[in-house]
Amino acid sequence: MTIEREAEMDTPLRTVRTNIVQSIRAFRVQELQDAAQHLGQHFLYANLASAQSKQDVLDLIAQQFTFPAHFGKNFDALYDCMTDPLHKSGPQPGFVIVLEHIPANGKFDKEAREQLLDIFRDAADYWGDRKIPFRCFYSFL
Repeated sequence: MTIEREAEMDTPLRTVRTNIVQSIRAFRVQELQDAAQHLGQHFLYANLASAQSKQDVLDLIAQQFTFPAHFGKNFDALYDCMTDPLHKSGPQPGFVIVLEHIPANGKFDKEAREQLLDIFRDAADYWGDRKIPFRCFYSFL
């Protein structure tokens, strides 16, 4: 068993496969943050409760993930920020991401929510191809 796998066994993530996007369900944000810290992984959190539209969602993610000022504020740019620059900046320890309170309304409908989650699924695949853990948890408002 690898050192990383042994460390993972001491966290709530032991039951969650790597490189997945899933509902937060019974997990609490604090325990996911603690698990990321225990594993030495990046923890990214966005509370989207105040968002009403796609633009609001992208603005809040960019702000709370501290994306660069040149972030294009569209789904393609979101994918780019979650993958390529991070990969080019050197070896990555892994990611635990929480998207809390994704809006569910007329301005951010089911299609928009699926597009958003698809970006994170694609990022999970990207990091999976590089053998880097990437777990994204989400909840709807």
